[in-house]
Amino acid sequence: MKELDDLHNKIGQLLSDAGPANAKKIITRAKLALDGESCEYEYDYIDQDDHEDWFVPDKLASYDLRLLLVRMRDFHLQNNMTNGKPAWTNCEIIIDIPEGKININFSYND
Repeated sequence: MKELDDLHNKIGQLLSDAGPANAKKIITRAKLALDGESCEYEYDYIDQDDHEDWFVPDKLASYDLRLLLVRMRDFHLQNNMTNGKPAWTNCEIIIDIPEGKININFSYND
């Protein structure tokens, strides 16, 4: 599971670095193609005053995030972590910056 923890840490660090400086929470929704060649994103954040807004990271951050998501999905498949379902295609990543926590929710196309 160290590999999965490392992937979570890299995703969390990437999104924290890509987000606005005043963000306390970053919410990213990703729709990853089954072939892993493309991904659609929504990037939102909550600032220190609890206002929600969206942001656009640089292209390199989105590219790197896609590669990390492909690696994470491959890890889930190789380690039978999909509860018998096919590969997940959607995820929501929530980074709580002050707490240093990451939560990732997956959804599957059945």
